[in-house]
This record gives sequence, structure tokens and C-alpha cells, in this order.
Amino acid sequence: MYSDDDIHYALETTEVLHEPDRRIDTFGATSFEFRLISELMDDVGQVRVRSGRITADRPRILRPEPSEDLDFEGFGEPARAFAEWLKGRMENSALLRYGFSFRKSDVTESVVHDSLPVVCERVLEETRSNGNPLMAVIQGVDDTWEISLLKFTIEMIQKSQRINLFDFKRRGLL
Repeated sequence: MYSDDDIHYALETTEVLHEPDRRIDTFGATSFEFRLISELMDDVGQVRVRSGRITADRPRILRPEPSEDLDFEGFGEPARAFAEWLKGRMENSALLRYGFSFRKSDVTESVVHDSLPVVCERVLEETRSNGNPLMAVIQGVDDTWEISLLKFTIEMIQKSQRINLFDFKRRGLL
């Protein structure tokens, strides 16, 4: 299990280098592709690049017991530790009242023998040339990479919330 310091370090050092053009859809699931880049802790000049897909289910209208709404399917122990850490610090936040379920899938990884800045730039260039509107490029921490990925999801929630609330209101659901 990760300590508060491990989680805090991952959150502080993770950076979204390229965010998707789209936000989380209000009335349907949204899948984002990601490339998560992290320097190996014990090997200088080696960088791990993980690729995969993360899906956010449609947002749900606020509930009285928001802390029960977090479900990180397929993430394992790091996500449970992160969820507990998050619950303790964000009691009344929109995320907990929002009630999303996250799944990660199709995760692959490779190790590249080059410096972190060079690999980041190469992945960013490839992302820009592909033009995928659902692609995120994240620089994170290798041993707590799932926390880095979860930080991205929280940022996407924060950026999507106003649009989703507007959509709910427009349809008369709030």
C-alpha cells in the first residue's frame, strides 16, 4: 500500500503534457487513450511508456452518500489507497458528489533507452501528427503510475463538470 507521501509525490510531480480535445460526455461513456511516460527509478536513461485506454462512465446526478460512488475497476491496490486518501481530503468536492466509475484497459508498456525529455518530445510529436482528439500524454512517476493516471482523470472531471451541469440543467434534470 502506498503512503500519503507516495500519493502526494505522484500528484505533485505528474504533469499532463497533452490533454484530449474532448471532455467527458454528459449522457454517455467517454473513452480516452493515454500515453503515460515515466523515468525508471533505478536506471538512468531508461523511460517506460505505457499506452492504454481509460473510460469514464456518464456522470450521475448528485447523491447524498458521495464517498460510495468511487469505483476504480482494474486498477488494484494503488487506486484503493488513492481513493481513501482522496475521500479524507475532499469530503465535499464535486468529484465525490459526481459519482464516476473508471476503468482502464488495453494497457501495454515498453522501455525506451533515451532521456525523459527526448522521449516526451517524441511522444508529443507523434500525438500531434496523429491528431487523435481523445489522446492524453502524461508524464508521471513510474512506481505510482496509476496515481498519475488518476490525477489526469480528476483534471478531466474538473474541466468537464461545468459543461455536464449545464447539460443536466438544459434537460431539466437538475
